[in-house]
Amino acid sequence: MSSPIVATWLGRVAYRDGWALQRRLVDERAEGRVVDQLLLLEHEPVLTLGRQADDSHVLARPSELRRRGIEVVRVERGGEVTYHGPGQLVAYPILRLGDRGILVRPLVAALEAAMIGTCAELGVAAYRRDGHPGCWVAADRNRPPRKIGALGLRIERGVSYHGIALNVDTDLRDFDLIDPCGVPGLVSTSIAEELGRSAEPPTTAAVERAGTVFAEAFGRALEAPIEWAGAPVEPVLAS
Repeated sequence: MSSPIVATWLGRVAYRDGWALQRRLVDERAEGRVVDQLLLLEHEPVLTLGRQADDSHVLARPSELRRRGIEVVRVERGGEVTYHGPGQLVAYPILRLGDRGILVRPLVAALEAAMIGTCAELGVAAYRRDGHPGCWVAADRNRPPRKIGALGLRIERGVSYHGIALNVDTDLRDFDLIDPCGVPGLVSTSIAEELGRSAEPPTTAAVERAGTVFAEAFGRALEAPIEWAGAPVEPVLAS
């Protein structure tokens, strides 16, 4: 059994504030001033592009994004464009990988396993798809494979950040703004959609419940105990 990971539920956080918090914690973890962290949250609507992502996969016009108050942010993680917004669980593992004796691929596998376990606990069968990072629901009847969770990481000074986004009860129409993960025609889904409850509006409470399940599943995947923080980490407000 490895050392504990401290999990914190942050609620709904503006993207730039969560990004600034991650970078602060990466520095503190690299210097040994904090232990490994798992941040669990929900973002306000935003599109993010990986460091080498093709911005042509943002399909919406800038005027439409401005009208809806949706910013496009290019960040350090790998991967293509993705959408974050209400009803979606975001998890950021701030882990010093050398201390746990793991490399990036085992971390990716653990994050995928935790998403699959979360879906299973909430009633949806999901799987890992070779060559396509993230979490998927298999094809059935007349529907193709559907992406329910995205994944993109960055490692700096031996510490991981960025992470996963799992669609809990997200409004899937927002994925029409992009080619999700840079794949035209990719079909996005959510736990609510797969359970036939897509008409229900997104709720932060549902995301928080999924976050609790995800944290415990992630701990099992890494054989690490999860310790819940008594109070949320204070975000650093982005300038």
